Amino acid sequence: MTNPDTSRAPQSKFEEVAIDGATPAERISGLARWVVVITTLLSLVLVVNQLFNLQIMGIVLIDGRYLYILGGMFLALTFLIFQARGGKGGEPSLLDWVFFAASVGTTVYLSQTAQQNLSQGWEYAAPDTAQYVSVVFFFLILEATRRAGGLVLFLIVTLFAFYPTFAGHVPDPFSGFQSTFLQTVPYHIYSAESSFGIPMKAFGGVVIGFILFGAVLQRTGGGQFFNDLALGLVGGYRGGAAKVSIFASGFMGSMSGSVISNVLTTGAVSIPAMRKTGFSAKTAAATEACASTGGVLMPPIMGATAFVMASFLSRPYVEIALAAAIPSVLFYWGLFAQIDAYSAKRGLRGLPKPDLPRLRQVMIEGWPYIFVFALLLYMMIGLRKESSAPFYATALLLVVNQFRASHRLNFSRLGNMIVGVGMGLSELTAILLGVGLIVGSFSATGLAGTLVNELVFLAGDSTLILLLMGAITAFIFGMGMTVTACYIFLAVVLAPALEAGGLNQLAVHLFILYWGMVSYITPPVALGAFAASTMAGSNPIATGFEAMRLGGVIYIAPFFFVLNPALIGQAPAWEVVVALSCAMIGVTLISAALQGYISLVGPIEGRAALPMRIALFFGGVLIAMPENDLAGLGYSLSFILGAALCALPMMRAWQATSAARVAP
Repeated sequence: MTNPDTSRAPQSKFEEVAIDGATPAERISGLARWVVVITTLLSLVLVVNQLFNLQIMGIVLIDGRYLYILGGMFLALTFLIFQARGGKGGEPSLLDWVFFAASVGTTVYLSQTAQQNLSQGWEYAAPDTAQYVSVVFFFLILEATRRAGGLVLFLIVTLFAFYPTFAGHVPDPFSGFQSTFLQTVPYHIYSAESSFGIPMKAFGGVVIGFILFGAVLQRTGGGQFFNDLALGLVGGYRGGAAKVSIFASGFMGSMSGSVISNVLTTGAVSIPAMRKTGFSAKTAAATEACASTGGVLMPPIMGATAFVMASFLSRPYVEIALAAAIPSVLFYWGLFAQIDAYSAKRGLRGLPKPDLPRLRQVMIEGWPYIFVFALLLYMMIGLRKESSAPFYATALLLVVNQFRASHRLNFSRLGNMIVGVGMGLSELTAILLGVGLIVGSFSATGLAGTLVNELVFLAGDSTLILLLMGAITAFIFGMGMTVTACYIFLAVVLAPALEAGGLNQLAVHLFILYWGMVSYITPPVALGAFAASTMAGSNPIATGFEAMRLGGVIYIAPFFFVLNPALIGQAPAWEVVVALSCAMIGVTLISAALQGYISLVGPIEGRAALPMRIALFFGGVLIAMPENDLAGLGYSLSFILGAALCALPMMRAWQATSAARVAP
């Protein structure tokens, strides 16, 4: 019989954390709970009516009115869900209810006057009443951003939100067109370039459906299915518990789009299992943090950010997902290779066979999830219906689930699911509205174009320097923002500069997405690693550095694919195959160097171990080197030099293994 607190876990284990990371103790109750449930349901009805053009009760909304109602409803819920002093849940205070009422009141005004705003151009010439309402709504957005996004994001958003009011007094190259306060705020609220611009349009059009799908999937046994599937596939191999974490966290992370939520859900199962089979506390926590971080970058869903990217680039979402597939494979291949090397080096075995589910039985019991995913992918890729696909998949999942006694939703579980959806959507809405203020400020002042020219000038003719500047910028801003917020900011500020350097547009946007994510596993912030270390009882900083090593490929892979678009499928098929093959070999060797063990060959030991590992590392980099001249080396020559560098470490490892075999 399997110990439920190690490898296989009941569905309830995966329901302990809602989609946004709220635990049962943090969930709201009483009147506030009913308000959240009713408002969330009404909002979902609104979305379905708009996207499917159902015209319920004859209601047909223009896009501006639709976004005002949707954004305003979830903005109002933010004040009931997030406490003024931080944290979620608890009984809302009188001030929270005042903010809630103010949000509802201003939303009613904005929605009723949306047509006038559109026809009269209120972003430049709003009447007095409209100006006053916009000021109230503006400050409500800032407060909601502080509660949902944290102090760092709030300070960044506030600085840029007010930037147009003093842009003319800032030294070059940061100066821009200056506006008064009562010119700036209406522009933020009434224009389609600020809070209700591209990010909120993506939210109201596509993102909300996939967040709903992820929540329903988790509540109807999806977490348990993915965990059991991973156990059946790789649980019995050496380091099986960690490999299960890689698979399960990757699957669930792609659904939730939240690193922290993913760590808290799958980590509750995977970390104890890893500890039981011989992994150190810091390695178990680091593995979970890396796997959860990679899940947000993994197709087919990639959380909310990929849909925002599709809106920014005006490209079909399926194109974004297909481009992200190879980089995601490289990241998880590197993580998998390191875990295999770590396990082989320490003689760790897989999970006991009695603890493992039979793969055939898992597939039989999990047929609803397989069928639903097939429908989802067919509608997204085959029919190109990204907006409606998650709603059809969710409806099918709910119907099928009610015929399965083990996961059937009762009123209590259904209520928890709706609250979880409301909490997740409210948090994302507050952040998107806040980050939209940054986008609006760049639009109002013309600063984005100035910064692009300045970055290109500083980099000169060096693409590598421009990329390094971009990576550092993305990492710094990633430390203070959520994934989606960081991407939106960098897509406006940094991406145009990299594109001006002659780099592929899609590769550039994936580059900033990847480098915006590295802060989740990189000290001093490393939120994903720190969350996992709390569950494992390990030192947070040590866990962060271990996560940097295990997830080392995430720092290198973006340079590979941004310099060689074949690694995102932007090339002929034969070129993609060659580039992927070389990259896989290179990543395998890089992973071996980071662990000091070459799988299927042996350990890199002895006095010369460090230089041998360094040679193996750079040999792997040269083999995976993009088809791009660098330092005067062509692609073929760099491959040959890489192989030559790797030959000696591999020979030494093979000799050490052979000597150990013949030793008495």
